[in-house]
Amino acid sequence: MKGDLLSDLIRALATGDWDAADALLVEIGRPGWGGSLYLIGAAFAVAVGDHFGVASTPNDVAAFVSTARAEHQVGDSLPTLEMEGLIRAALGEPELVDNISAGTALDVELFVLIYLLRSKNLTPAEFDELIAEAEALVSQVPAPAPPKKPSRWRAWRLRRRKHGR
Repeated sequence: MKGDLLSDLIRALATGDWDAADALLVEIGRPGWGGSLYLIGAAFAVAVGDHFGVASTPNDVAAFVSTARAEHQVGDSLPTLEMEGLIRAALGEPELVDNISAGTALDVELFVLIYLLRSKNLTPAEFDELIAEAEALVSQVPAPAPPKKPSRWRAWRLRRRKHGR
């Protein structure tokens, strides 16, 4: 199941099982997987909400980001303002993500999610509860409308496949 691959990936990353994470990334990266990465964003939102609660301030978020970046020496690979913006968006300020690219958002969500999960050292039951809550959030997201015509990239791939390249 597609969601199971992502929850297994999150579990592997959170527990430091890098061999399992690598194998799952290969599986997810295969053509035709067709899954959605919404589960990662939803798990990020749940973990952030659990960590910060409703009384957090922008200063709390900035201090957390500073600490997490320092502990893991992420340098410039994950931009500070985007990290803060994504966390604050999960806490109720969605307008802060308007100008963050999807790639940067995914990188930040994965980093923060794994950082939070590793620091909590969840039991398997607690992890399952977090994933169940994230899956409930994902189930509320409407399915995207199918494209009216293939994207240029997809059309190019289809032509190449048709001609055996």
